Amino acid sequence: MEARSEDENRDIRLVWMVSREYDKLAGAGGVKDVCRQLAETMAARGDCLVRVILPRYGFMDAARLGFSRLRVGQGSGRIGGRRYEHIFAVDMNYPAEERRESVAVWQAIVNGVTIFLVEADRFATKRGVYTYTEEDEREVAWQHKGGGHYDYFAMNILLQKAALDLMILLDERPDVIHCQDGHAATLPAMMRENSGYRHYFRHTGAVVTIHNAGLGYHQEIGDLAFAQAVTGLPMQVIMKGRLGGSFDPFMAASEYAILNTVSEQYAQELQATPDDARTGWLGHALLERGVILAGITNGIDPTSFDPSIPESLDLAAGYSVSRGELEGKKQCKRSLLATIAAHGPWEQVKQYGTLVVSPDMPLCTFIGRLTEQKGVDILIHALDELLPEEPSVQVLIFGSGAPQFEKELEHLATSETGQGRVCFLKGYDPSLAHQVYAAGDFFLIPSRYEPCGLTDYIAQLLGNLPIVHRVGGLVKVINGETGFTYDENASASLATAIAQALALYRQDPAKIRSMQMAAVDRIVRNHTWEKVLEAYLHLYHQAMRMSDGQH
Repeated sequence: MEARSEDENRDIRLVWMVSREYDKLAGAGGVKDVCRQLAETMAARGDCLVRVILPRYGFMDAARLGFSRLRVGQGSGRIGGRRYEHIFAVDMNYPAEERRESVAVWQAIVNGVTIFLVEADRFATKRGVYTYTEEDEREVAWQHKGGGHYDYFAMNILLQKAALDLMILLDERPDVIHCQDGHAATLPAMMRENSGYRHYFRHTGAVVTIHNAGLGYHQEIGDLAFAQAVTGLPMQVIMKGRLGGSFDPFMAASEYAILNTVSEQYAQELQATPDDARTGWLGHALLERGVILAGITNGIDPTSFDPSIPESLDLAAGYSVSRGELEGKKQCKRSLLATIAAHGPWEQVKQYGTLVVSPDMPLCTFIGRLTEQKGVDILIHALDELLPEEPSVQVLIFGSGAPQFEKELEHLATSETGQGRVCFLKGYDPSLAHQVYAAGDFFLIPSRYEPCGLTDYIAQLLGNLPIVHRVGGLVKVINGETGFTYDENASASLATAIAQALALYRQDPAKIRSMQMAAVDRIVRNHTWEKVLEAYLHLYHQAMRMSDGQH
């Protein structure tokens, strides 16, 4: 990481972030955490104004969240059945139809960051950030729960165009626009190529962060005529922005922005290994254009996951991992095991199987989406191997996802092998997640690929040592020092790693405690957002120099 002088950092006065997620407002994955924590860390420096813009989804009550309507735009009218005195129109043409969509804007300042919410019919009808909900499916049969929104590409373009239009209406010329993931990655091309934007933003740099390059995450579209019409981009730009025949926002951005991924290892895997096949060879296609992906490992705010303040995390007791004071952690474990033994009460979670209230028995935990990417099939097979050999271990799995994996976990938790030793909590609740992190001794992350990983950080901060497949951003877990790792992506390898961790738990509790303390110390020294911000400021300066060379 190249150090930047204070004088150089001071040049950056205004940064806008464009995102579909923001923690505590709308979230579906790690993007929400990165966006909020990076924005707040930058704003806290005091020498840079930070703006974030995202949609106002149907599940968000803007007024109740502390937002007020922004007086911007000359028109008035109705959006979502509600009248707005200040609206503006955004060009959203279809191939055979010239059209515009009305938007209004909500504004609030939260922890020093100015946040804008885009109000539009297209966003107001969405109950989920990226996918349809169970309620959507009940109302309209083809809106399958978990399926992506049919108008995902138009949603993305509307947000990006509304962001650029709002900057013009507010007479703000950012030094850098930071685009979070494929949902915002078409913006640099529109900013440079569309006549309504390219002169106004001629001194603005762009950074695109690829949070997940896996297939299905690019926000690509095969209908090139629609892509050209709705973006307003010249067809030659659309054609140049293709990957595998579809218009790919990441490919389009490569000509106009600095691109990075969320860990150094993931950047290398995308551009220097066959693992890039999982992305449709995006990394290699970029490399052929001379684009070297920067890798910046995400940070975390340790104060957000501080178990010494138990009320902030809804924990049964407080404790300090950094000082090795862990009696409160045992109380957290006892409390959660007792709740599980009583089968709740759960509001948003369904329980399968149960566990014994024995705080001295090692507890392995998993929290996450039940998908192939997260290696859930590997986990299930590993448990099939491990449970007969390790009669004293308990396993708690918390999450939801693919119906096949949900059914397999339901069966495992209620089978003779898993009875009283495996509990599957189907669903999600953030308070309960904190309690699971705090109760666990070992945290299982068998991901096939993992761009960065935030759950390993959270687990470590709460004294739950991660056991990880050594891939992507998970290489920051150091085997035998801050957790346990295995190299081969196989259930036998995971089972062996778990068995080794369990043996250490029984034979050398002092070593386990020293590893817990070391993990927190390493995060504080190397992985806070204050450290990570310096690397992003370096990218911002690169983006500004790139913009100077493009006009």
